[in-house]
Amino acid sequence: MVPLSPGVGFSLAAAVVWGTYIFVLKRFFSRYPGTVLTVVINAVAVAWYLPVAVTRVRAAGLPDATAVGASQLAVVVGTVVTSAVAFLVFLRALDAGEVSYVAPISKIVPVFVLPIEVLLLHQRLTPLQVVGVVVATLAVYVANYRTGSLLDPLRKAATARPAQLALLSAVCYAISDVGKRLALQELGIQPELWVPTLLLGVLVVVLPLAAREWVSVRADLPKFVAAGGGVALGEHVTALAFQQVPASIASPIINTQAIVAVVLGGVVLRERAFATRLVAAGLAVCGVGLIAL
Repeated sequence: MVPLSPGVGFSLAAAVVWGTYIFVLKRFFSRYPGTVLTVVINAVAVAWYLPVAVTRVRAAGLPDATAVGASQLAVVVGTVVTSAVAFLVFLRALDAGEVSYVAPISKIVPVFVLPIEVLLLHQRLTPLQVVGVVVATLAVYVANYRTGSLLDPLRKAATARPAQLALLSAVCYAISDVGKRLALQELGIQPELWVPTLLLGVLVVVLPLAAREWVSVRADLPKFVAAGGGVALGEHVTALAFQQVPASIASPIINTQAIVAVVLGGVVLRERAFATRLVAAGLAVCGVGLIAL
């Protein structure tokens, strides 16, 4: 049993924050282009987070610019870019499908994290982790199942646009999660420095795309302010979670955000096939839990 340490508590808090954020995006921001949404919310999130960064970043812990090599820079830049791509693809998945359909598929991130760690960081697979991959993959099957042939869900996952986008976002998030782990653990970047770096980096990457399809957000500015505060909080507790407990514990707990999004989508928006998708979200959580063992 995982003890309820502060790191586990931060992981659970992050799951609630990000699960609610997924629902809010679909409920209140679906009419905005994903690029514009990303730039405005990240800018607001940075403004919310600046007081934390200014007061808590330790000068003694700042990286020495002369000691930063190409590999360290590649980790930071690569993590920022893949985070931006993952979020934009996820927004497109939300536009194309329902929250309770997209969320369970897009949050099987640890299924892809594990092979990356095996290949790049030489992590070994245990039998339970193999079972976890199978269970989490089964969640994709269940999320796509309606009636008829048992092969129909597999065909839908391979051909349905929302499923394809959700899976692609999961892959991108997996790459960015490995990068976050390297940045916060191996490189030792302070969480209070990492959060604004990530938010600003994603903003810069997406800004040229947003400029081409810019629309006014003035009418919903209070909603953007609230959403930006949620993102700042989510990134902060996520960074604290990865700082205090191993990634193999934090990541599966944080990705239970799918449960929060599915419940909100089913109860508030009354989306179809709620019970089936709740089972899919539960399988995804069980799968990533086994992967973490």
